[in-house]
Amino acid sequence: MPLLKYLDLKSVPCPLNVVKIKLALEKLSKNEQLIVELDTGEPEEMVLNNLKVMGCLFIQIKKNEKFLKIKIVNEK
Repeated sequence: MPLLKYLDLKSVPCPLNVVKIKLALEKLSKNEQLIVELDTGEPEEMVLNNLKVMGCLFIQIKKNEKFLKIKIVNEK
């Protein structure tokens, strides 16, 4: 069963949230998963675009008008 790590980035401005996710991903072991909560709007766009560029697999778990929750799978 994969291990889960959690990162709460609500109210964290861009590009700091992208940097925090990159640092957290570097610390993950193979097949560990990172759950991230962040604000919708610009933070959502920045983070999701950066994850796509980095080639990360992610799944949207939950979304409302204020927050987004995603799961990032580390395959490396």
